[in-house]
Amino acid sequence: MGALLGVGVLVHLLVATRVFEVSAQTWCNKNYMTTEPIVPPGGEFVIPATSATPLLAFRCSPALRPYLTDDVSPQDPTSVSILIDAPITFSHISGAAPITLADPAGAGSLDVTVSVDGKVLTSGSVPLNSTKHPLPFSLASLQPRTAAFNLSCTAKFSSQTFHATGSLSYLVPPRSDFASVTKMDLRTGALLARPANGKGGPFAPVFPIGFYTQFDGYLFTIIHPVPTFSNLTLLDAVLDKMQEAGLYIMYDMRGTYTNATAVTEQVNRIKGRPNLLLWYTADEPDGTSDPLDATLKASNLITSLDGGDGAGGAGYHPVSLVLNCENYQFTAYTSGADIVLQDTYMIGNNVTFSSQFHTVCTKDYGDCGCDNCKGSFEDISTRMDEFKQRLFINGWERTKAVWTVPQGFGNETYWKRYPTGKEFVVESIVGINHGGLGVVSWDDPTTPDIKASASLLARSLPQMTPFIFDPVAVFRQITVNRVDVGIWTSGSKILVLASNMNYFVVPITLADLGLSAGAISQVLDSGAKINGKGFTFESIGSGAFILTK
Repeated sequence: MGALLGVGVLVHLLVATRVFEVSAQTWCNKNYMTTEPIVPPGGEFVIPATSATPLLAFRCSPALRPYLTDDVSPQDPTSVSILIDAPITFSHISGAAPITLADPAGAGSLDVTVSVDGKVLTSGSVPLNSTKHPLPFSLASLQPRTAAFNLSCTAKFSSQTFHATGSLSYLVPPRSDFASVTKMDLRTGALLARPANGKGGPFAPVFPIGFYTQFDGYLFTIIHPVPTFSNLTLLDAVLDKMQEAGLYIMYDMRGTYTNATAVTEQVNRIKGRPNLLLWYTADEPDGTSDPLDATLKASNLITSLDGGDGAGGAGYHPVSLVLNCENYQFTAYTSGADIVLQDTYMIGNNVTFSSQFHTVCTKDYGDCGCDNCKGSFEDISTRMDEFKQRLFINGWERTKAVWTVPQGFGNETYWKRYPTGKEFVVESIVGINHGGLGVVSWDDPTTPDIKASASLLARSLPQMTPFIFDPVAVFRQITVNRVDVGIWTSGSKILVLASNMNYFVVPITLADLGLSAGAISQVLDSGAKINGKGFTFESIGSGAFILTK
């Protein structure tokens, strides 16, 4: 606890409070002043055309990114494999090609071959419409190197042939000036890292939960200090204390990520930290309409300094950024990230009329602090679903992950009050249930109520992550009477994670969720209880339960 309190004192000295204000001439490329005309912002994500006949979106990617020499003899053989996705679609998404099916139900299998440099790496039969189908291979057939290997994947179905490409990074062991490596498990999107204290240990899944500038002892796993860092001696002291406390770093280069000299200096100074989990470049570049190639240029530079090739292959740590707009230049900005966060802030906010600029907010005009929002918790699930769907359309569903940024602030500019602690948990769980693999809130300092509720969620996560990060768990999301429910089935056990988005009591039964009766234990109580037939949720109550079949 002493180390944690030391981190707290230092962080408060290091980081100034952010002031929310619009500094750009537009926000999400929309005019927002009363003196300005309504001009459509453009930049919308293009929805692919539909197809009257079936298409195969054949895709391939490695199970881990990057591989290291310690993966040559893995404990889990499926971790060293090429993942094959073979969805049948009626939409012209990236790489989709016409397929002639004898069975309208899409039954049948593909004969798949994966090659590197003209040599077969692995092959096998893959069912049509399958996802994440592993084809194991041997890393011993490859030599580690900085440059990524190009995967050439071929699938044959009857007389038809389909092609896909991918990238496999098998990096050389880190030099002494690199003290940590973070892998992405592309089977789940989870991050894998060694313990943050620098004392060694195996790679294990990390569920990042914490605050921008968060520090106190609430069992959080990550701190995201916010620049500028004018006092480097103090910054080093903060990061030393974080390592001592076993807290990971999400290192932020907002404001300097377009400056190659500044990025180079920061990466070379920080990459030797054993608790470095990931890099963070752009903070809401879509809001300020940063150059469309800026995030990709920054990511390539960072990767080239961090053990990778700087040409699309992985480095020793993933790169992240946050997007604020609902639909402005998603593909351009997300191309420069392995992890994209969304920050949908609608609590205490009039999302249809700007309290700052006294204009209406529409899809073409205005800034209300929550772009194209409706003012309900569904704004979060909609944003998460849209981001995940866009990744799928672009063929990035394996190589990029989405995290959520719950609102932890209030009493300023657009936001006239803080969320309650229970509202904060709802924000977080809705994000997780819709694919979020990290929860990093803006921002700390926050209220004691939010801090206590965030701590409650953090303390329960170790009992939930074995389900969330299980590569073979079966997941489905369902909403019943505005109770948002995530259900993970792993063997004989089922995790139910749910939040009531209503401001009144709602009961739901196991039958509502398509589940049968069994032994139930509760691992999170933020206003939810087990009843005779299922669960009862208080106003904006949340709970997590483990069912045994």
